[in-house]
Amino acid sequence: MTAAAAPFGPLDFQLVLLRRMADFQPDLVDDARRDLGVSIAEMREANRRWQAMVRAPGTRAALTRYRSVLGEPEHSGLRRVGDLECRTLLWPVPLWPDLRFEVLAAAKGGAVWNEWLVRAPGAAGPTLRTAGDLKPWSCTVDEAARAFAPAAPMQGSAPTRWQLSLTLPGGERRVAEFTWGLFQRLL
Repeated sequence: MTAAAAPFGPLDFQLVLLRRMADFQPDLVDDARRDLGVSIAEMREANRRWQAMVRAPGTRAALTRYRSVLGEPEHSGLRRVGDLECRTLLWPVPLWPDLRFEVLAAAKGGAVWNEWLVRAPGAAGPTLRTAGDLKPWSCTVDEAARAFAPAAPMQGSAPTRWQLSLTLPGGERRVAEFTWGLFQRLL
């Protein structure tokens, strides 16, 4: 069976996450890719296959696609976000053992609202006190927002990217950039 014909699974999905992060942290991505034992070409091919799945006519709904690629979630439940009730599903991501891939979906109908990396339940998050504590891949959007409040979400440069306006100690405002919910750089 060729690589293109092999089922798309968790390893391939991690390569998709890495492919988007390579725009900001190519050295970290190269190290992670080598740790996973895959080539740049294999990472690009995984991303190409993912994009084809996402954009194909008659494609599966996002939630169904995640289940088919990642299997059954490690955890699922209901959560309130403002006035809305949503389903939350978490999958382990072996490359980042203290993180989980989270999908938030409508409680009724299953439309996916958000998909990103979050800290695993029970895992200790980083200590974030200064701008120097914001190192690539050190924290999630939620962790940075809590540590450097008040924080305000901003439009990212692509669907898998988020920006967050942060208030650093002393009142300085800076913008943090995230890919798939994981910190990449401070502007």
